[in-house]
Formats: sequence, C-alpha cells, structure tokens
Amino acid sequence: MKAVVCISGASGAKLGIRLYEELKKEHEAFLVISDAAKKVLLSEEGYDNTGIEAPPSSGSFGTDITFVTPCSMNTLAKIAHGIADNLTTRVAAVAIKERKKLLLAPREMPLSSIALENMLKLSQIGVIIAPPMLAYYSEQQSLEEMENFIIGRWLDLAGIKNSLYKRWGDE
Repeated sequence: MKAVVCISGASGAKLGIRLYEELKKEHEAFLVISDAAKKVLLSEEGYDNTGIEAPPSSGSFGTDITFVTPCSMNTLAKIAHGIADNLTTRVAAVAIKERKKLLLAPREMPLSSIALENMLKLSQIGVIIAPPMLAYYSEQQSLEEMENFIIGRWLDLAGIKNSLYKRWGDE
C-alpha cells in the first residue's frame, strides 16, 4: 500500500508523525509537513511542504490513501472548496479526483457551523472525517496508549491491520 501523511498546522502534529512511523514499518509511506506544522512541531515537540510539484501531487503517483492528520480548519476549508494552493491541499485534491481514500482528522474545539458544513460536504463525497477522539473502552492508561488508540482507529478506517489498541470486546 502507498500512503501519504500530510500534517497541517493544527495542534497534535505529533499524531501525524507517529502515524507515518507506523505506516512506514510495512508500507510505502510519504510525509508532507506544512510550514505551519513545522512551527507546531517545534513548539509542541521540540522536534516539508516541499512544493506543489512533488510526486504525491499527481494522480499517476498511485497513492492508495492520503491522511491529513491533524487537519487545521484552514486546510479543511481549502479541501472542501477545491483550493489546492500547497502540497497538502493538492495531494488531497488528487485523492478526491482519483476517488482514492482520504482521511481528515480535524483538530479544533468547539467546531463552528462553517467547519461542520465543510466536513459534511466532504463526507458526502466519501472523505473519511475522523477527529482524534478517545474511547475509554480500550482502557488507556497513558498518553502513548491514547495516541495508539487514535492512530489504530485511523489505520482501521484505512483498512490497514494493526494491534495498537484494545478493541471493543477484547479481553
């Protein structure tokens, strides 16, 4: 499977990095980090929006799934309205036009009516809207276990097997 992980400038950019690291263990994975995400990563983690001509920006590149994790409201709005002015939004536009899986992880609270309308619009055309939300049935005891649950759910939604978290009904 060929996957692209795009990280926009929303809080929680570490989740996108962890998702990418998990994907590249067994899949062909590519990482796109926006300029705003670089600032978030530096601020939050102490831790390339390389250009619109990068290989994942073309349908012929053959991406199977694109993740935008986290997805800022600005990026969400651009994707919902077909604005492809940077590598992240171009890669998302290609996923939509090629009818490939696209998963957005909006990171904002509370959500405005405009953001909800944008999510609905994208959901209606098949985009997976999967905010990083916790579920307590998996009995997370640490931040890392919470992150594993979120990343595991994203992988589940992409059809990628994983054992990152305790599933409902597991003993």
